[in-house]
Amino acid sequence: MATLGHRCPTIQTVANSGERDRPYHHGRLKEAVVEAALAEIEAVGTSELSMREVARRAGVSHAAPAHHFGDKAGIFTEIAARGFSLLTQETGELVSGGLVEAAAGYVRFALEHKAHFEVMFRPELYRTDDPELVAARDSSFEVLYRAVEEGLQPGQEDELMPTSVAAWSALHGFATLLLYGNLEPKLGDIEPLEVYLVEVARGMITLGEIIARQEAGRPAARNPQS
Repeated sequence: MATLGHRCPTIQTVANSGERDRPYHHGRLKEAVVEAALAEIEAVGTSELSMREVARRAGVSHAAPAHHFGDKAGIFTEIAARGFSLLTQETGELVSGGLVEAAAGYVRFALEHKAHFEVMFRPELYRTDDPELVAARDSSFEVLYRAVEEGLQPGQEDELMPTSVAAWSALHGFATLLLYGNLEPKLGDIEPLEVYLVEVARGMITLGEIIARQEAGRPAARNPQS
């Protein structure tokens, strides 16, 4: 959550050893490795990702991924940075349509870019101080801030941060549950997604009211120092 403090071609395995260096000759080694890594994450997840298997998928020598990225953290850093940039592209233009449209864009991004999504919010996987990643991440969060900020009333400026955290928590949780098949119905059964998200938001309002009533009925917390 510290991040929120900031206002901030298809891979083919080459069987013919004489063709293994094609990514070098075409200047596509980096892209080939990234695409192979994304496919590998889709297949086995982040914890089982192997540099050698990524190289095999890309049709390059086993040393080629290390040439561009150094190690797995380097590959994950690139994937995370690209993911945040894609998220900004896919949600930024939706802000003018309101928070619900931007939220729907976030959920669709998670479903359509599962491998990116799996890496982006796992900072232990990548280099969190990488300049390109930091810039891409902060830009993506700025979209969330703008979406929330445009819905606040005058005098509610102090609510921007807690409301943004609440919105992200609810939205990210919903997207994750849906992504891994924990919610019924499936996405194809709940279109338009925006309508379903409005219902979820209403549920959050009701939840807030329940908490407020329960907290109002509790005795004031005693200071253990008194």
